[in-house]
Amino acid sequence: MNHLTKPLSAGLYFVATPIGSARDITLRALDVLASADLIAAEDTRTARKLMEIHGVPLNGRKVVAFHDHSGEGAVDRLVADMAAGKSVAYVSEAGTPLVADPGYELGRAAIAAGVPVTTAPGASAVLAALTVSGLPTDRFAFIGFLPAARQQRETDIAALRDVPFTLVFYESPKRVGEMLASLRDTLGGERQAVVCRELTKRFEETTRGTLDEVATYYADRNIKGELVVLVGRAGATDVADGDVTEALKEAMKTMRVKDAATVVAGALGLPRRQVYQIALGLGDGA
Repeated sequence: MNHLTKPLSAGLYFVATPIGSARDITLRALDVLASADLIAAEDTRTARKLMEIHGVPLNGRKVVAFHDHSGEGAVDRLVADMAAGKSVAYVSEAGTPLVADPGYELGRAAIAAGVPVTTAPGASAVLAALTVSGLPTDRFAFIGFLPAARQQRETDIAALRDVPFTLVFYESPKRVGEMLASLRDTLGGERQAVVCRELTKRFEETTRGTLDEVATYYADRNIKGELVVLVGRAGATDVADGDVTEALKEAMKTMRVKDAATVVAGALGLPRRQVYQIALGLGDGA
């Protein structure tokens, strides 16, 4: 396959890479990898293998390591290369850089130095999990990894109890049983939850149910692979239609229909579109 090898302008290019299937890479990502003067990678072996799979030659270009432990010196060297007119493509091991992956300090330093920063967007485990979860996606909060220590983990979860968004977490297979138990004990066993394992890979598995059901399913399992855990928003269950209607009537006494729907949806933890449709019906009947 031929890839665009037109020289890139100087700057930093964040490149999203597949989270599982190698074919999920975008054509633009391949063009950037084929054209960049320098490639920085969280894992150089993974980056080289991906380029080999897609027939992207290095042609003498360097692939340098850049990860969470690289330090300021590595950041300074890459920014200096960009300031000197080079294009640098950065790839984390899988998915989109900065989303629970390295790249933040490099991006901040490039921006501070006046270096252009852009992205070749693509695969993201967060968005892939939301897509297949069956939970509301109009508003969500990405939390990432919770603390390993139970007390701190449950303290952090408690702070999220009333957030009216779908919550998205990453977790390791070794800790997912304990993490789901903490979610159940802190948020309540009836909250809807989804666990996505090995998204886009051969043994992809999606488990849906209440937190009680999902925590029980994963309690004693010895599993492998990458995991995304999603939890339904606060108040998303057991909200009677009459409660929504009454809340909307009260809000619409002082607000426009649109604003009232937004406020009520947030307060009850319901999809805004659903509440807005109810509000429109009330307005027509007024």
